[in-house]
Amino acid sequence: MIGSIRGRVAHVAGDYALLEVGGIGYRVIAGPSLLARLRSGSEASVFTHHLVREDQQALFGFATLDELGFFELLMTVSQVGPRLALAITAAHPVTKLQLAILNDDLDAFTSVSGVGRKTAQRIVLELKEKVHAAGLAVGGGAPHDSDVVAALESLGYTVTEARRAAGAVAASDGGLDSRIKAALQELARSR
Repeated sequence: MIGSIRGRVAHVAGDYALLEVGGIGYRVIAGPSLLARLRSGSEASVFTHHLVREDQQALFGFATLDELGFFELLMTVSQVGPRLALAITAAHPVTKLQLAILNDDLDAFTSVSGVGRKTAQRIVLELKEKVHAAGLAVGGGAPHDSDVVAALESLGYTVTEARRAAGAVAASDGGLDSRIKAALQELARSR
């Protein structure tokens, strides 16, 4: 599978960029924010999800591993395909989307073209369970709140980002869910 591409930008179109690597042009479907940063003739590096289906192959490109990880998480939701997952990931910062899931904020998802109320409810329901399970898998809280760090790492954040955010909210009271929410809010503020 193709996990990332680094090469010269040969062309940028409405919903994709053509990246040339070793004489081969890779068509990478991406969101508007990534496409706006790519310039023809310049060098670029993108993280990719290589979609392989019986009738098609496609590369979806992302600027960060956080975006890629959230896109792949969205793809696990029933009736959410790659184009819709890309539209959702491109619509808001990942931390805002994660907070929307934890806070049952359907409006963050229904504001995206193509996402109705039922789809938004399905996204929140299915992904909230996964986020909650990732946090509880670690067990009882250690003094330095390793359960929050582990939950953030499972959401795609680096160890450094997760430790910094967990440290910033270490004094907060409440259960694991509230500490994870507070850490995600801290990450959203720092971006």
